[in-house]
Amino acid sequence: MPANTTASSGPSGTAGSAAGKTSRKKGRRARLIVIVLVLALVAGIGYGAFWSVSTVRASYPQTTGTIKLDGLDGDVEVKRDGYGVPQLYADSDADLFRAQGYVHAQDRFWEMDVRRHTTAGRLSEMFGAGQVDTDAFLRTLGWRKVAQEEYDKVLSEETKKNLQAYADGVNAYLKGRDGKDISVEYAALGLTNDYKPGEWTPVDSVAWLKAMAWDLRGNMQDEIDRSLMASRLDEKQIKQLYPDYPYEKHKPIVEKGAVSSVTGKFDPDASPIPSGLGTDTVQGVTEGVQTQLASLSDTLDKMPALLGPNGNGIGSNSWVVSGEYTTTGKPLLANDPHLAPQLPSLWYQMGLHCREISSKCQYDTAGYTFSGMPGVIIGHNQDVAWGFTNLGADVTDLFLEKVSDDGYLYDGKVKPFITRDEIIKVAGGKSRTITIRETRNGPLVSDRSGELEKVGQKAPVAGVAPDRAGGYAVSLRWTALDPGHSMDAVFALNRAKDFTSFRKAAELFEVPSQNLIYADTEGNIGYQAPGKVPVRKNGDGTVPGPGWSSEYGWEKDPVPFDALPYEYNPKRGYIVTANQAVIDEKYAHLLTKDWGYGSRSQRINDLIESKIKGGGKISTEDMQKMQMDNVSEIAALLVPELMKINISDKSIREAQKLLEGWDYAQEPDSAAAAYFNAVWRNILKLAFGNKLPKELRVEGECLNVRRADSSGPVDERHKLVRECGRRDATSAQPDGGDRWYQVVTELLDDQKSDWWKSSKSGRDEATETRDELFARAMKDARWELTAKLGKDISTWSWGRLHQLTLKNQTLGTEGPGVLKRLLNRGPWNLGGGEAAVNATGWNAAGGYDVVWVPSMRMVVNVGDWDKSRWINLTGASGHAFAAHYTDQTDKWVNGELLDWPFGTNAVTKSTADTLTLKP
Repeated sequence: MPANTTASSGPSGTAGSAAGKTSRKKGRRARLIVIVLVLALVAGIGYGAFWSVSTVRASYPQTTGTIKLDGLDGDVEVKRDGYGVPQLYADSDADLFRAQGYVHAQDRFWEMDVRRHTTAGRLSEMFGAGQVDTDAFLRTLGWRKVAQEEYDKVLSEETKKNLQAYADGVNAYLKGRDGKDISVEYAALGLTNDYKPGEWTPVDSVAWLKAMAWDLRGNMQDEIDRSLMASRLDEKQIKQLYPDYPYEKHKPIVEKGAVSSVTGKFDPDASPIPSGLGTDTVQGVTEGVQTQLASLSDTLDKMPALLGPNGNGIGSNSWVVSGEYTTTGKPLLANDPHLAPQLPSLWYQMGLHCREISSKCQYDTAGYTFSGMPGVIIGHNQDVAWGFTNLGADVTDLFLEKVSDDGYLYDGKVKPFITRDEIIKVAGGKSRTITIRETRNGPLVSDRSGELEKVGQKAPVAGVAPDRAGGYAVSLRWTALDPGHSMDAVFALNRAKDFTSFRKAAELFEVPSQNLIYADTEGNIGYQAPGKVPVRKNGDGTVPGPGWSSEYGWEKDPVPFDALPYEYNPKRGYIVTANQAVIDEKYAHLLTKDWGYGSRSQRINDLIESKIKGGGKISTEDMQKMQMDNVSEIAALLVPELMKINISDKSIREAQKLLEGWDYAQEPDSAAAAYFNAVWRNILKLAFGNKLPKELRVEGECLNVRRADSSGPVDERHKLVRECGRRDATSAQPDGGDRWYQVVTELLDDQKSDWWKSSKSGRDEATETRDELFARAMKDARWELTAKLGKDISTWSWGRLHQLTLKNQTLGTEGPGVLKRLLNRGPWNLGGGEAAVNATGWNAAGGYDVVWVPSMRMVVNVGDWDKSRWINLTGASGHAFAAHYTDQTDKWVNGELLDWPFGTNAVTKSTADTLTLKP
């Protein structure tokens, strides 16, 4: 341990008896886990290493007594409750953020270190040659480079001071500690690698916002997929698989308002006029460019899923209800962001409190933080509360580029590339040097593909296009690659006092573009759509554009912030954001053509409306119950049709009867939910999945298909060939999200649509009609579940299929099997499902396992803050065998929420451990 550390005889502060009992129970359980770990490691994990109990416990943080922390101006108290959640008390901003950095590092430094190596494209330094390709792609995007530019040229001096204080706190924790003293993962890594963690810098914190923006970037995958579909589907068919947003049945967030034709600003009371926005068509992108886009898609599959898979079913829920309709008489605000399940959770709960608010100490806020970043991301302060969901604005465009050794073509002239060399250091191997090339549109992401020479060899492009002899490359334009103010926005949100200051903070939140909901102690509620949204010269961003023409690309200035939609105290008394369309199609600016399709948002709207119209008031418990709503919209549509089908086979009819009287709730113990979701998966596979190109299908799933291209001898062009899927199971299509709900809805009344035709397979006859395909899907589902769950349908349950396993994000996914078992937790049987409010997402193409989750849940009781409630997916600790590693998970699974103390008295009452940091 470092010098200047002393431990008191016991916890400081007043601890409740319940908290003390909880702490003791968790302590006994932790000791048992440690003993099991040591026994396993004594046996060895392939390296003949011996780890002692002291090795495992060396990284456990000190949570009581006193620690000297250089740089502090005064004492900082760190009060942890029975779940290890800290509340920090200081007398200056600098002390507060220095202590936040120290505490984050105590509990989560391994996670922080991996994150900064990811954002900098330096994973190979930790994990070796297997990460070189990922590093090369990340270096090409240049997250770290842009973060450095933000810090040097854009961020305010106050923000930079806070970032530096935070970095100083992290480094104070690291000082004098070896890797094994920081986290057990470093001890495991040390068996094969001499890596040692370096100092934390302010830019390490800023760069994490780029990773956040990447995983919430919008429709880039859809843009690729549309182009890849063109190898097998015509324009009409692709359009059918990307239907228009169903405004008539799924309300947008903002139901009134338009951009004023006089001021150019958004007016919540104005009447909209048609925007005149056109659409692109899927044409002119065939085999050569498809090969390039397929290779790019493969590269994206290998990228770390830092926040989760990127698709239509993925998003978040937030809603706020005015005090007029609540039992408290004040607003209630709920939020649950849907992200990849991670261990530890992406979020870290924390309170940041100035003992006295002044110009020297400006913060009294609590909520969910990112380890590695100062401030609170989602939560509340003493005056206002806020929540986030992904807006889904289209902030990325791919451009086809005509390239040569000399440069790239633009308006008939060859322009030189902007280039830079990057050296990738490799643990246990030689360093690699890569050259990154950029056009005026952005970096050539296709340079990270081994198939560059194949690009454009057979790719006719609509309209006037340059000679294709040398092939086309692909560049990426993305708003996050321009320096911005999002880090400034975090601190401004934490200090907001009213809707005006909230909107000023939102204006700074440029990337990622989020839906921000709001409530304050005066009873006001609101919504703001922020973000840097590009204005396109031509096209709608749904397919790659011609990078060689100045008629395409982006205008210099984005959509003005004042023109972006917002609401303040709408008459209906509530606001719902769940990744649906922000506003109707008459809005003057193009935000995206690829909204989520609104199944979750409409269900939340319906639940709120039914309570209000019934004369009831909404309570904290009602908000919590809504978060756990498991009803399936697609089941409500399809089950009546499935029940009409005459099934002669006794075993299949037995399964069909499970659907009789089912309320469409996907509870974990529901056999009906298990069978329906299996039927839905097989409908999607037969009707759509088997007709998609291999680049979109699940890796390893093989089909006999007709050639997709017109090359080769005439008599060979229509022969069947064996093609195997290439995409990761978490991102393959059809994923079963609410886009596919809308696809099937629009086809449902057409019994003889070509989509219902499927080929003969084994003993199964070809299908020609909808009901024939549905009957075959019911049969296939019956035998699939027999294989997975057993022949006796009384033993079936949705939770047995739909399981969550929490995996350590590095050694828990790529390490030795024994290490995975020691670091990972689960499985848990879950309810909920794809596009349900309780969005425990699964990819129908890949299977039933949970691939994204409500990563946290909160219900904020505005004004009576101590009655707010919250939960995290895992626990506060990132230490695999500590008491708080997954101590919230069982409660999260059951839909429970923990008390969320905020006021000084409530925090003191809940305190189990007190640590004092001293100058």
